[in-house]
Amino acid sequence: MSRIYKILSRAEWTAAEAAGRFEGSAVDRKDGFIHFSTAAQAGETARRHFAGQADLVVLALEAEDLGGALRWEPSRGGDLFPHLYGVLDTGLVRAVTAAPLGADGVPDLGALP
Repeated sequence: MSRIYKILSRAEWTAAEAAGRFEGSAVDRKDGFIHFSTAAQAGETARRHFAGQADLVVLALEAEDLGGALRWEPSRGGDLFPHLYGVLDTGLVRAVTAAPLGADGVPDLGALP
């Protein structure tokens, strides 16, 4: 199994849980897919895109649970990133952990589950 991760605000996650689905953050909807990262990519994603943002959580999912709607596509740097073309069923989320800001202003993802 391949574990993948989504960083988002606690408010976005709370709303998604209530709805039973996550349709993506503003940037996801603009790009047409929900952005995920592997464990190896998540730290850089946090640094580049979430620095200075408080009250974040990290969702952990199994890539295989997302079926054919998940595609592995190259980023600007050439790394393959998981992108979900569709809505995320919140029931597929295996773990949710807090990502508090570290002293450097970057979310601390801890040991990803």
